[in-house]
Amino acid sequence: MAGEDDDSERTEDPTQKRLDEALKRGDVVKSQEVNTWFVLGTATLILMSFSGSMSSSILTMLRGLLAHAGGIPVDGRGLVQMMQTLGAGIIGAVALPFALIALAAVAGNMVQHRLVWSIEGLTPKLSKISPGAGFGRMFSKIALANFVKGLLKLLVLGSVMTAILWPKRNEFDAVVAMDPAVLMPLVKSLSLELLGTVVAILAILAAVDYLFQYRTWYERQKMSLREMKEEFRQTEGDPAVKAKIRQLRVQRSRKRMMSDVPKASVVITNPTHFAVALQYDRGMNAPLCLAKGADNIALKIREVAEAHDIPVVENPPLARALYATVEIEQEVPPEHYKAVAEVIGYVMRLKGAMR
Repeated sequence: MAGEDDDSERTEDPTQKRLDEALKRGDVVKSQEVNTWFVLGTATLILMSFSGSMSSSILTMLRGLLAHAGGIPVDGRGLVQMMQTLGAGIIGAVALPFALIALAAVAGNMVQHRLVWSIEGLTPKLSKISPGAGFGRMFSKIALANFVKGLLKLLVLGSVMTAILWPKRNEFDAVVAMDPAVLMPLVKSLSLELLGTVVAILAILAAVDYLFQYRTWYERQKMSLREMKEEFRQTEGDPAVKAKIRQLRVQRSRKRMMSDVPKASVVITNPTHFAVALQYDRGMNAPLCLAKGADNIALKIREVAEAHDIPVVENPPLARALYATVEIEQEVPPEHYKAVAEVIGYVMRLKGAMR
């Protein structure tokens, strides 16, 4: 099964790069129950706030239509004009509520994830038309969970609506003979009671479903150790290649450092563990570190210095201090001026005596 990881191998938490790639593909956390709750809740608020104005607007228009029914032309053009006027009136009355419901649908998605623009879901795939893949999706754990969730929601909502309507069953017999002016407020009141209860229950179901969908999505994004290593190679580079490059840089730096040792005025040693090559000429602000090293590199610096007749002075405390505090091609710090000056003065006196 080359290139595929078993779900049991995906034990590592997803990286940020993995989550970003899922977002680009359109693979995000999405609970349909949250969207339903937003839409239904908005519809309930609209019914409470705009039902009076909507019904009054439509009622006034229909009254005028019926009052002047005898004078309205019903020929081809007159009928079309009447239908246009009637349609414009109805659309004008319900345009704002429908716009608010559309915004609620968008808000239901935005509270779950940021806006995603992806065409991957529209890309044709053989797995979408494969009978085997379709059969697998039909009887998958997610499909089973959705089936159980649908039954549970139907059972809960049905029970609640029955509990609300059953005590009022005797009042429905009088609805047939009721005046429309009295009937509409009754229908509105009963509808708001039902919708309010349904919205409250859906809020709980939506929260539970979102947690379930998030957990399912997060488990789907988990990675295997092989995927973690592959992503690390892609983002950080192959560790073996990086180590080789680092080794080459160290070798070049060491070679360049050794070529500067013959320019030194003195080499201060530990005597064998540390070596620091310093250069000082008249007019310089402070001695300059040309090379430094420990163990084998220290021995190599000492060999190059002796081969070019560079004075080698053994001063263990100063050698350790310079090795720890001075970088190559940097000046000696002020706290070591006195000790270094004594060494360089000694070397200069020694050269003068030899001359």
